Amino acid sequence: MKPVIIAMGVVLLSISSFAQPPVGNALPGDVYGEKVKSKGAIELVDAVAQLDGGATLDGVKIKAKIVEVCPNKGCWLKLELPDGNQAMVKMKDYGFFVPLAAKGKTVVIEGKAAIKTTSVSELKHYAEDAKKSQAEIDAITQPKKEVNILAKGIIVVE
Repeated sequence: MKPVIIAMGVVLLSISSFAQPPVGNALPGDVYGEKVKSKGAIELVDAVAQLDGGATLDGVKIKAKIVEVCPNKGCWLKLELPDGNQAMVKMKDYGFFVPLAAKGKTVVIEGKAAIKTTSVSELKHYAEDAKKSQAEIDAITQPKKEVNILAKGIIVVE
């Protein structure tokens, strides 16, 4: 029985090491995760203004441009903020992924938004996912306060 369990573990590890983002062009109207409609979406900068008071926005629809997609699995995104910072988007329950082609596209994301402090270990993990150099990863020494969105659905709008 023990060899079977070990073999299953090896197979699962092998499969996960070859994980890739989904293939696709991320065309307007493409939906990832739960079905989302763009009606009622607010600009990311307006959502951030509401979050500055410590609020959490649940069920919010945010319109923004994607500036980075996790190259390993498409399991996270970064959105462009006017001040040069970025908002981090993770997929709810790791339940869906987006293709690399989503980079540069404008999307509407429905989910939960808050300002969160991201730990050094988590920041390093994202840097590794993004295939940053070891020097860039080693330079991460402080936690970062950032806009964090937990997406339950994403639709490409432009």
